[in-house]
Amino acid sequence: MSTRKPPLYEKHSQSGADFTDFGGWDMPVSFDSITTEHAAVRNSVGIFDVSHMGEVTVSGPDAADLMNQLTTNDVTTLDPGDAQYACILNEDGIIIDDTVVYFRPDSEEYLFVPNAGHDEMMVDRWTDYATAHDLDAAVVNRTEELGMFAVQGPDAVDRVQEVAADPLDGVSQFSARETTIGGADCLVARTGYTGEDGFELIFDDNDSEAVWNAFDDVQPCGLGARDTLRLEAGLLLSGQDFHPEDEPRTPYEARLSFVVDNSKSFFVGQEALRDADDPDELLVGLELQERGIPRHGYPILHDGEQVGHVTSGTMSSTLEVPIALGYVDAEYADEGTSLGVEIRDRTATAAVVSHRFLQEHRD
Repeated sequence: MSTRKPPLYEKHSQSGADFTDFGGWDMPVSFDSITTEHAAVRNSVGIFDVSHMGEVTVSGPDAADLMNQLTTNDVTTLDPGDAQYACILNEDGIIIDDTVVYFRPDSEEYLFVPNAGHDEMMVDRWTDYATAHDLDAAVVNRTEELGMFAVQGPDAVDRVQEVAADPLDGVSQFSARETTIGGADCLVARTGYTGEDGFELIFDDNDSEAVWNAFDDVQPCGLGARDTLRLEAGLLLSGQDFHPEDEPRTPYEARLSFVVDNSKSFFVGQEALRDADDPDELLVGLELQERGIPRHGYPILHDGEQVGHVTSGTMSSTLEVPIALGYVDAEYADEGTSLGVEIRDRTATAAVVSHRFLQEHRD
């Protein structure tokens, strides 16, 4: 399969962006330095092209039932213009993907956003399930038709408001409205993946340049900074912090129980989760107390014995310490527990901390 490219690939290339393959997409990893882009989002505002994310619409008489049976949260709680975070599980209660579900304003249509490269798989999953259970719903893959940008940072809301045709002060966290930006119709959602305030914008891919140019004074940012920002915020990366084969995890192991709504009568994986709410292993945050970068796959030790492994790690430029996410035996998951991370031929001392590193720092 050929590598997919975002609508603004040529524009980004001409601007000097470096690219990387991510989920089958050739995406900008950086425009400037990752440190510069990271600091722009933490201190002011940055813009990301995230058109590699999937966009799938679900409509029809049984759309809500279909969404509710295939995601862990409850879409019936959404009013038009609302959004929610959810997991998508297999029958064993293992996370296949995570997603944000939008109940589009002024329509009876749901839009959900799978991670990069998962759009076709999710369309097949939704379509096959609807057919097997005689649910009347239309499932459409819009990924190739839509573009998506994220404008994030403490100044992001004001910056988007400057170019939006309608007031956005009523758009609260996990809600959205339709407006125009740069003459283009946009769904403007108060969501993001950086730990900062801001909006994600979804629009027709033919309008990508017009929307991007409306933010021509904003620091463009690539996937490198997006990764360091999300890790500081303790946000998980699909395919790395969980994966149905390589890193099979339930929402309880991944500390995502808040998106599991067991008041629903049924969702795929629910039965398997009934006895899984006291897992043997748990996701933790780790803060290294000496130099070294904890990388994916590095062993986590207690008294020289392996008790877990790192799934994501970086040198936090905001906190100025090395940080990591990883899974450990539940008996070692309490904050303050002293552990070690094996880095090449030595063990770096570490402490278990809240995996919401940025929030704890700000509190």
